[in-house]
Amino acid sequence: MIDEAYDKTLRNMEKCHRLLAASVPPPQAVPRGDGFVLRYSECNVHQALVQKLARVVSGLHSARLLLTHGFFQEQGALQRMLDEFNEDILFLAYSVVVGDTTKLHQDYLEAFFQGEFDDPTSAINSTQKRPMMSRQKIRAYLARIEESGLDPSRAADVMRTINKTYSGFVHGASPQIMEMYDGDPPHFHLSGMLGTTFANDHRNDLWNQFYRSIASFVWSAKAFGDEVMCESILQFQGEFAKANGETYAHPPDGLRR
Repeated sequence: MIDEAYDKTLRNMEKCHRLLAASVPPPQAVPRGDGFVLRYSECNVHQALVQKLARVVSGLHSARLLLTHGFFQEQGALQRMLDEFNEDILFLAYSVVVGDTTKLHQDYLEAFFQGEFDDPTSAINSTQKRPMMSRQKIRAYLARIEESGLDPSRAADVMRTINKTYSGFVHGASPQIMEMYDGDPPHFHLSGMLGTTFANDHRNDLWNQFYRSIASFVWSAKAFGDEVMCESILQFQGEFAKANGETYAHPPDGLRR
């Protein structure tokens, strides 16, 4: 049943993504060394949303494959990436929906679209360094905008705690690595962890990633001004939650105004 829900979710996301991608000016060929690369020349917020949403859909496909084969450590690391992608999407979408574009948004977009190297013939000789955006500032902005019933500092604490949990998978912290040590007799599971103690935890956690990613599409559609798509995804989000026995509020506070 859950696999059918995931299949349907991914199909819907891919359909919505194609429509959103088609509504922005397409990438253009930009000379690079002896050839060219494809880049968005306008570098606007909607083109950034299209790209971040692409990584979300691809990431969900990947996390699902890792779960199926029991690679929970790698799934956890990927879910850290998905959390940040979804934070970025809300950060960008809110600036349009709420009409609250800050210097932080401008700096974010400038860094996001910046080329990786200023010397296309030699990565080593390139002097350009992409600035790192403050995750703390992004979360503080989200906490201020969201009408979640939490005070801003508490909401930021929740996001930071989730991120810290997944960081252990990314950086190979001992508590997370020790989840690999299981069985009778206990041993390190090096080729997948199906049937181990934490299998159900990771299986349930993937559902949360899908739910949060659906919300990213809701707010992105709103930011694009596509009310029909927004309403359709909202309805689907409610059905997705109900199918798993959840009773989250739909729509989220402040979305329909």
